[in-house]
Amino acid sequence: MGLKEDFEEYANKAKTLPPNQTNENLLIIYGLYKQATVGPVNTSRPGILNMKDRAKWDAWKAVEGKSKDEAMNDYITKVKQLLEEAGLPA
Repeated sequence: MGLKEDFEEYANKAKTLPPNQTNENLLIIYGLYKQATVGPVNTSRPGILNMKDRAKWDAWKAVEGKSKDEAMNDYITKVKQLLEEAGLPA
């Protein structure tokens, strides 16, 4: 399989992660997913009162320098790690 197919497979597997994931891990995979699928941040930062969307924007901005391929590889690696920690097949 190619990188894009692997990425799509792990994007689906990420949906099976147990709900007890830390916000930090969820934000990491969110940022990598957005970088891999959209590219660099293309919106303005949400206001200070919108903490959830602001955290998601910050997570995406944190990986802005990565290429789409790098972001896909890092996403796959992180999801594999979280699946293994949860005792699920990676």
